[in-house]
Amino acid sequence: MALEHAILVALSERAGTGYELARGFDRYGGDFWQATHQQIYRVLNRMADGGWVAAEHVAQTGRPDKKVYTVTDAGRVELARWLAEPAQPTHPRDDLAVKIRGASFGDPAAVLAEVERHRAHHAERLAGYEAVERREFADPAALTGHRLHQYLTLRGGITTERGLVGWYDEVRTALRRDSAT
Repeated sequence: MALEHAILVALSERAGTGYELARGFDRYGGDFWQATHQQIYRVLNRMADGGWVAAEHVAQTGRPDKKVYTVTDAGRVELARWLAEPAQPTHPRDDLAVKIRGASFGDPAAVLAEVERHRAHHAERLAGYEAVERREFADPAALTGHRLHQYLTLRGGITTERGLVGWYDEVRTALRRDSAT
């Protein structure tokens, strides 16, 4: 997936600035798409040049002017084309999994500390996703259309984070037991 398509989806839901897009990716799309602010602005400029988005300059008092982006007809055609394409299954790579596998060839305590650090990160992300779920999706059974699709994506993030936290718990229990022998 190209960042362009993630941006087209986000802007199809709601017009926004590059800053708002970056915040949205940080809050809701972290499990599925990550991009720096610089990447987002660079891609938005390229998309505007290609006719996929249009930018409206909005004057602000006491702040620099901002650009609010919307999807154009050409952008909607491109998004529809991309949505119809088959997506390739992903094959995740995980440095920590390789470290866990190789722990006996180095310092297992250092690997355990890294597992603890990763667990804390994913537990925090899980808590954030669950807070969004409680705040924004009180009645999932009533959802339809793009709100349902947003919810399903969030549920994917929650399920992924729960799985990771559970796995880290399993790994740290096993590594602790192993170091006690």
